[in-house]
Amino acid sequence: MDAAQQEATARARDLQRSWYGEPLGALFRRLIDDLGLNQARLAAVLGLSAPMLSQLMSGQRAKIGNPAVVQRVQALQELSGLVADGSVSAGEATDRMEEIKKSQGGSVLSNNGQTPSTTGAPTVRRVVREIQSLLRSVSAAGDIIDAADTLAPTHPELAEFLRVYGAGRTAEAVSHYEAHQS
Repeated sequence: MDAAQQEATARARDLQRSWYGEPLGALFRRLIDDLGLNQARLAAVLGLSAPMLSQLMSGQRAKIGNPAVVQRVQALQELSGLVADGSVSAGEATDRMEEIKKSQGGSVLSNNGQTPSTTGAPTVRRVVREIQSLLRSVSAAGDIIDAADTLAPTHPELAEFLRVYGAGRTAEAVSHYEAHQS
């Protein structure tokens, strides 16, 4: 890859981070891991071609053009959180992925101006998953643990935060979040 291609890829990933909260490669790899999928199956559930998914993951393409696909990505993110914390079994996840695959999407906003999956205030789980997603898009779990170990002697609360949200399970992070609300 030449310098111009590398620059274009970096720019696409920066755009993805601003639009979707993280580069799509990281997001899609997490969905693949959490939901036990391969790239071809993820592409099928989302309603994308395998080459399009690959281009989005590699940063050759920045934006998902179809709002229905964006909604399916969001639905899979929610499902992945439920699987990660044990609320949904693997069998149930497979059934729900079929429902997501069949969903046609529609308007990104419902008639009351709120996204369908986030009516009202965001849930604790959604907030926690966003924090986890952000931390994990910045660094690998091992590096986050190393940083936490470095901070622990002088900043134990911050070290705990990094361990729980950067490398811990969603259920632990939800408990931590609820315990630290004022």
